[in-house]
Amino acid sequence: MKNKLNDKKIMTFNETEILEQLDLAFNGEPSKYYPSGQPEDIKYNFFLDLEHGYCETAGNRIHLYADSTRWIVVFEKSGYQNRGTSAEIELNYIGNCIDYPIDKYPERNYITNANNIILIDPTEFERIENKDGEEMETFELIGQNIKEIKIRDNIVQFDNNYQNYEKLGIDIRDYDNPKNLIGFGDFIRYLHETNPALISATEEEIRKHIPKDIPKLMTIDEFHFVSAYDKTNPPSRQETYQLIAKILTTKNVTNWKPTQKPNNSWKNWESGHL
Repeated sequence: MKNKLNDKKIMTFNETEILEQLDLAFNGEPSKYYPSGQPEDIKYNFFLDLEHGYCETAGNRIHLYADSTRWIVVFEKSGYQNRGTSAEIELNYIGNCIDYPIDKYPERNYITNANNIILIDPTEFERIENKDGEEMETFELIGQNIKEIKIRDNIVQFDNNYQNYEKLGIDIRDYDNPKNLIGFGDFIRYLHETNPALISATEEEIRKHIPKDIPKLMTIDEFHFVSAYDKTNPPSRQETYQLIAKILTTKNVTNWKPTQKPNNSWKNWESGHL
């Protein structure tokens, strides 16, 4: 009994607080844990968005960390930044012990809960982009003769057979694409389906903005997702996040017993359409 009392005494968070913090991020409102900064500073609080118009989503996961006094939820999403010619991982941090990234400028600072990791940079996309045909035939399509593509520091063999993509449910662009070339976003989704580790964040990358000694409880690969644009249904009302809050407070991963069917695959959400 003594140990239980001590545990309660040092416990500085509960399920209600976790859900409140998730709701704040869902609504884009900074939490009390953000640095106070100056009045002119801009603070961003992002939530997982599988439908972003300028990101063709590929993979996504949720990472949970906690001990007796600290807790963190990390949303991970990979995809192609359409119109931005960059493939990236976006990490969004929500919790009570985050080292928030800060971009400092003379007039103001920009404080955020997001960190982006480049998978394929614009220079590499420029190299591999199709150079033949009409204008739209060269837009965000990979050239037919490309054999290899650089992802981070890895050289990966490029599969240009569109039928292999379609077998995975990846729809190749059917307009201004007479040669059935593979789109930039198609390739990232293909990697997610065939070799997801290539485009997933490493544990070291995830921990860049959180305490090095906080224990990791679990990674959730499949879960029930509700549109981030459905503001009538915040995280506090969703089973997924109620279970996450329970796991973080109990440190017991067996509490992950969802009754709702996982739907967080990119195949279930329209993204990158702008």
